[in-house]
Amino acid sequence: MDTVDAEQITMLREVLAATGWLERTGEFGRALRVSARTPGGLLLVGTPAEDPWHLAAHLDDESRLAALPGLAPTLVRWAPPPGAPAHLGIGLERLEAARRGETLFVVAEDAAPVPLLERVDDARRTGAVILALEGGDRELRGLAHEALTVPSRDALVSFDGAQHLVSAAAGADGEGGGRHRGPRGLRHRLARLLDAVSGPTVD
Repeated sequence: MDTVDAEQITMLREVLAATGWLERTGEFGRALRVSARTPGGLLLVGTPAEDPWHLAAHLDDESRLAALPGLAPTLVRWAPPPGAPAHLGIGLERLEAARRGETLFVVAEDAAPVPLLERVDDARRTGAVILALEGGDRELRGLAHEALTVPSRDALVSFDGAQHLVSAAAGADGEGGGRHRGPRGLRHRLARLLDAVSGPTVD
């Protein structure tokens, strides 16, 4: 979708603002942007059931468009297949090498398994910043320096929609706009948010 109905965007923003979602995802996105300053140092990991592919792609886009190399994530996978390309073959051992100056971003809609919690705890002890986007996991939230909870019962913003909002906020400047975006870039970003939160519109 190349164009966005201005009334739809205005309505979406008003609805989200009324619920506090723009503020919460904005704060979390800013925390991500501030902590992820080391190229290659943003470690993004999901659960054994789901690697956060879409969020990795969105953050990579934001990194490129905003000229923020620290936002380009290193996708850490539970079981990378033999022969996978280098950027898709990074396993959990990378978490064991996490250090001060790096950020571990955990994405877990369901409860994080014990092996993941243990690695997160170890990474925190070595000085890594821990961020968590989770669906109500108290243990994971307790280990994180910054956490954003997306309740499964929330009818307005899905877990996937929250990922879109967070990645967009991480790439935005301090005033909430895109420092890197011209008119088309802004339209594309708003269209993506609208699709993610309320479903695709029909022209």
